[in-house]
Amino acid sequence: MPERSLLITGCSSGIGLDAARTLHARGWRVFAACRQAKDVAARRAEGLESVLIDHADAQSVALGAEQVLDATDGALEALFNNGAYAIPGRVEDLPREALDTILQANLLGPHQLTRAVIPAMRRAGRGTLVNCSSVLGFAALRYRGAYNTTKFAMEGLTDTLRLELAHTPLRVVLIEPGPIATRIRENSIPHFERWIDVANSAERDGYERELMPRLYESARKKDRFELSPGAVTEALIHALESDRPRARYRITTPTRVAAVLKRLLPTRVLDRVLLGS
Repeated sequence: MPERSLLITGCSSGIGLDAARTLHARGWRVFAACRQAKDVAARRAEGLESVLIDHADAQSVALGAEQVLDATDGALEALFNNGAYAIPGRVEDLPREALDTILQANLLGPHQLTRAVIPAMRRAGRGTLVNCSSVLGFAALRYRGAYNTTKFAMEGLTDTLRLELAHTPLRVVLIEPGPIATRIRENSIPHFERWIDVANSAERDGYERELMPRLYESARKKDRFELSPGAVTEALIHALESDRPRARYRITTPTRVAAVLKRLLPTRVLDRVLLGS
């Protein structure tokens, strides 16, 4: 059997770290990529192979991909684009520069990494490309416009890629988590504070009443229906090891319910449902 090798981004914590540890334990050769050198060192200290890949830095993406492909002799079997972050805030309060930065990290970096590994997968005659989207990749919620934008775009890019590679042995998969126990909320606070001018917002009262208590006071409270990162890893294992992986893996009850409601309800009715969430 040829060696099964997998590159995962965003392995400093949460979904990426759980996936790296679990797949490594299953016999995969895992490259657990992180965007900070200290996290790369931590992954190596626990026995994982790790490379520095910051999706927002094109040079970092190119070098990380080159290192992984060199280490696998150009035979990388799978890529899981997982790394991402959020900028909480209303769309009218998001500067263009904020969207520029988050699109680099959540969409353009993963796209660059995907393009870097496809030629090697074509030569090897096999490969699985998995992108981590979200329920917010098809169902928008208030105060999440930046993240919604990147994940909606990832869905479109991935769907197109799946169609374009349908005649090849390469497989393209979307994973769509809902509430998962990660640090994404806490990690979004510095981005919120950098980009959102709450004091001068026309909707300052809304921030103080709705968003900021959830962001600061409830940073470590468990959401209803929240699952552990292992739920995403379970879907990833099926996507990688099944003979017929699904095009989409919808994880958590809210994700599955949102998909049904979006298909069945008129837009205005769905808006009322989402406004109550």
